[in-house]
Amino acid sequence: MFDLISRYDSQLLDAFWMTIKLTVLSGICALILGTIVAAMRVSPVPVARWVGTAYVTVFRNTPLTLILVFCSIGLLSTMRIELVHGSNSIQDNAFWWAVIGLSIYTASFVCESLRSGINTVSLGQSEAGRSLGLTFGQNLRMIVLPQAFRSVIAPLGSVLIALTKNSTIASAIGVHEAAFLMAGMNESEAQILVIGAIFAFGFVILTLPTGLLFGWLAKRFEVAR
Repeated sequence: MFDLISRYDSQLLDAFWMTIKLTVLSGICALILGTIVAAMRVSPVPVARWVGTAYVTVFRNTPLTLILVFCSIGLLSTMRIELVHGSNSIQDNAFWWAVIGLSIYTASFVCESLRSGINTVSLGQSEAGRSLGLTFGQNLRMIVLPQAFRSVIAPLGSVLIALTKNSTIASAIGVHEAAFLMAGMNESEAQILVIGAIFAFGFVILTLPTGLLFGWLAKRFEVAR
């Protein structure tokens, strides 16, 4: 095992660094987009509620592989929608389309987690905000969302862990992350079980601290009942 790691040390570091970048960028975008969709789902405007519900229904029930392949083949290869131009534009475009696909897919789960947190906020607090003259947006931003986020820290951590593991699907569109390297190593090396153990351990290293951190944050910022 250690001989295998020493031969591929730089490639392993690059592959897992790519996985980390996919996770972080997609996580940030998914959190922003999911918050917007959650606000639409609880909006007093019927059209906004319908759009938010349709978004969650469509993307939560669509396979992530299909979304990423559509971004790569449909938007990038067929429609020639390039996000990056340059000498390494194919790889860069595949990466950024993977970020977009992962963000769109994960945002639907962020939305539902956050909406469950919004539902835990006392109705009286929202009514108190409206009685003070706050608009729906101000009420949501200053009263509801801060409490909702505190109550769903642990579920959001689970979504982030799932995103880390889902990033392996980006290899289907040529992103050189961990799963892409694992497939290449399996083709050139005979130690399939050892290779699997190396990458399994690598993902444990990535996801375990995330679970511990969000577990601690959930206890630290738990809403008193």
